Amino acid sequence: MTELLTADVVVVGGGSAGCVLAARLSADPARTVLLIEAGPAPATWPPALLDPHTLPIGAGSEWAHHYSVALTGQRAGVIARGRVLGGSGAVNGAYFMRGLPADFARWGSDLWTYDAVLPYFRALESDHDFADEYHGGVGPMPVRRQTTEQLTRISAEFADAAVRSGFADVADKNNPVSDGVGPVPLNVDDRGRVNTALAYLGERRTNLRILDRTTAHRLLFAHGAAIGVEVERDGTLATIGADRIVLSAGAIETPALLLRSGVGDPLASRSLGIPVVHELTGVGARFWDHPEVNLPYVDAAQEAVKVPILQVVLNVDDIEIRPYTAPFGVGVTHMRPEARGTVRLRSADPQIPPVVSYNYLATARDRNTMRKAVDVAGALLAVDIDSTDEWLVDHLGTSQHTAGTCRMGPASEGESVVDDRCRVHGLDGLSIVDASIIPSPISRGIHATVVMLAERAVEFLG
Repeated sequence: MTELLTADVVVVGGGSAGCVLAARLSADPARTVLLIEAGPAPATWPPALLDPHTLPIGAGSEWAHHYSVALTGQRAGVIARGRVLGGSGAVNGAYFMRGLPADFARWGSDLWTYDAVLPYFRALESDHDFADEYHGGVGPMPVRRQTTEQLTRISAEFADAAVRSGFADVADKNNPVSDGVGPVPLNVDDRGRVNTALAYLGERRTNLRILDRTTAHRLLFAHGAAIGVEVERDGTLATIGADRIVLSAGAIETPALLLRSGVGDPLASRSLGIPVVHELTGVGARFWDHPEVNLPYVDAAQEAVKVPILQVVLNVDDIEIRPYTAPFGVGVTHMRPEARGTVRLRSADPQIPPVVSYNYLATARDRNTMRKAVDVAGALLAVDIDSTDEWLVDHLGTSQHTAGTCRMGPASEGESVVDDRCRVHGLDGLSIVDASIIPSPISRGIHATVVMLAERAVEFLG
């Protein structure tokens, strides 16, 4: 094994959070930063990653990694996560809605209340439609909404039907009061879909190095502190030394890396022949996501237009209904489910993907909420659906908003992994900053919240 190099800070994962961290931390010229990304770092951005009309995540995509998962005990699925600089934000639907004040209140920390995080939401964005106390105008991430004239027939008819049914007409979905129907804030500009690599890493600095196509195998520890990362690059194993390591590999790969490194459940580690470094039973435990069922349009194939795949959305209580412009149908989603899933290793081999189990629809409350959501969508579409438990399972998918696999909380909580400054409990020199630490369901999609999380965490890593 050879020593590759060292840095003051090593960020593992060049996704939505990792790119923000690399840019902000390297703004100090006295600090060396190394960013590791398992996927490629395009020299120029290809149309597939810029086009907000499509999701470049299908089988064979060079920009995504696929995982076979268990949505329930009876229903399997496949999810895709971005494996490219910019992460899943480079391949998603460009939906950029913030979490609500009540969501952040559940984090249980004065550092993460809505009032505490609002300045960071404002700092990260350049909103082209609103200029008030809730929005920023000079941040790296563009935010735009589709105008009434830009709406497809399906989007316009859905919004009209929702308003006629008594739901509020909401112009700004990033306002803290946003239940109702309205245009989706999108991270797009004249370039197309803007990911955090494109937004934050345009200025290359001599104190920032990016290693793409580099896979982190395990973390290295000495005397209770993280001191390095073992990686594979071009088929060769090497070590990278660091004063501080920040994991930003996402809600699946971050816990998998910790588990391969002997940080997690000791019994599970020993069963795979992994030496135990530190007991943290919350690693990979009790993650959450947004279960989604699909109601097909009758005439979805008749409207093939190049617009973002989601232009408007309806939010009511714990429900989000998404009339996709592509022939996906209407997505009906439970945004605050009780279901909690697990990420567990099959093997210590980093090439073997972990076992991902969602445990969707396991509680009566989740099933009842999904039935209510289907009833609301059915009424808007003028269709009657008998959403039995069997029907829900047969039509079940996921929003691919996986989070909470290494959740934030005090050390006294047995299943928390990081404190409210993103530091891993009981290990020096190691932090986690990505969706894996979000402790409870966000009532909107998670992309904007993850970018904010990274902006907010920078001051804790100084």
